[in-house]
Amino acid sequence: MTVRIYHNPRCSKSRQTLQLLRDKGVEPEIVEYLKTPPTREELEQVLDMLGLEPRQLMRTKEKEYKEQSLANPELSRDQLIDAMLATPKLIERPIVIKDGKAAIGRPPEQVLEIL
Repeated sequence: MTVRIYHNPRCSKSRQTLQLLRDKGVEPEIVEYLKTPPTREELEQVLDMLGLEPRQLMRTKEKEYKEQSLANPELSRDQLIDAMLATPKLIERPIVIKDGKAAIGRPPEQVLEIL
């Protein structure tokens, strides 16, 4: 059983989620998505697994969100995904994936639902 976490080591929620997984005996594949951003296909799969639209997976308080005018309701799904791929910092974190299911670790305990 492979569990993957899209992780940012500088994020406390991401670190807490990783520790929670390890406390449950799960050693996940760690993807530091700021260094190794997901592909378009991976990001679209994550969105589908979460049942979210791109903007719902974006960190809307990041300055890049404002700078790129990403709140504009006329932006297409593809344009929002492009922004997330170009600026991975905009992707909400951490995201844990297991067996075709995904959960956002906010709060960290939320990921237990898919284990």
